[in-house]
Parts: sequence; structure tokens; C-alpha cells
Amino acid sequence: MDGTATTDDPIALFEAWMAEAAASEPNDPNAVCLATATPDGAPSARMVLLKGVDARGFVFYTNLESRKGGELAANPQAALCFHWKTLARSVRVEGQVEPVSEAEADAYYASRARTSRLGAWASKQSRPLESRFALEKAVAEYGLKYAIGEIPRPPFWSGFRVLPRRIELWRDMPFRLHERRVFHRDGAGWRIETLYP
Repeated sequence: MDGTATTDDPIALFEAWMAEAAASEPNDPNAVCLATATPDGAPSARMVLLKGVDARGFVFYTNLESRKGGELAANPQAALCFHWKTLARSVRVEGQVEPVSEAEADAYYASRARTSRLGAWASKQSRPLESRFALEKAVAEYGLKYAIGEIPRPPFWSGFRVLPRRIELWRDMPFRLHERRVFHRDGAGWRIETLYP
């Protein structure tokens, strides 16, 4: 596929592009820049990993007490920006954010490596860290606490789904005359427009 497939479904196009990126990107093709903002509009951005996509939206997970968790609780709007250098493509997503269900969060948490599950308990994400030793000590302590059996999902760790109202698919073209297709949510479907580069 050369990325020129036409469809009125931007999620299907995104999934096709993600499949191509998975075959060509050397590291983390699902890495995405997540932008959030405080209620008064101060923005912040960071990289996260996309962990699911379907007709409803784009899912990632985090510590709910982190900076992004706090910003999303206070202002449930977000933007995502994927960039696949090997494909010379990017995708921008904007929309409302909602929490994933408890069942979804439990299922994804259970699929993570044991050490990652312990790390979710040990990390006070986004807060000052007095030393690397303090983090490693906390991981060891939770390792002892949950030495036998399953490691439960922390109550402060879950996921969010970005419900897209706007998706832009961008392709590099010669002479910087790039292709920009924008899909706007319109009821149950999408309204499509092409933008100047």
C-alpha cells in the first residue's frame, strides 16, 4: 500500500498507516505526542504509546495523578500527533477525552510485563524524585509485597480514550506541496476537506 487508499473512514486509513509504520519504523511506531492543557489554556505535550484504536477512538494509559492525568481530569480535551519519519507521514487527532472502562484498564494492565506492573505502583509519576535509589527501592518493596500471585491494578492507574472530532492525515509530497486530508466528525459519519499545504 502506498498510502493513497481512498476511504471515507479516517480510522481505517489510520489503521492501514499504522500497519505500514509497524513494518518500517525501527522503534515504537505507536509513539504519539499527546497535548493537554490546563483549564486556563496553558498547554503541555509529551510522548505516550498508543495502546488501542477502534471506531470510538484512540487509547493510552497513564498514572491518573500525573500532570497529564490532572490536566485531563480538569480539561478533558486532547490532541495527538503521530509522525512516521520512514513513511514521511503524520496524523493529527483532536477531540474530547473520556476514561476507559475498568474492564479495559484491567485487561491492558494484566497484559503488561510484571516489572512494568510493579513500576506503575512504585512511580509517583510527574512528582519530584529524590534519587534513583528511591525509585528502585519502591519497585523492590512492591515486588516483595506482590511476590506471589497477581499484581492488582493500582487505583490511580488507568486509561483515556480520545474521541476524535477532527483527524488530519498528512503526506509528504514533492516541492513541499504536501497532501492534507481533514476528516471532521459529522453525526455518525465524517465530512472531508483538503487543505492547502
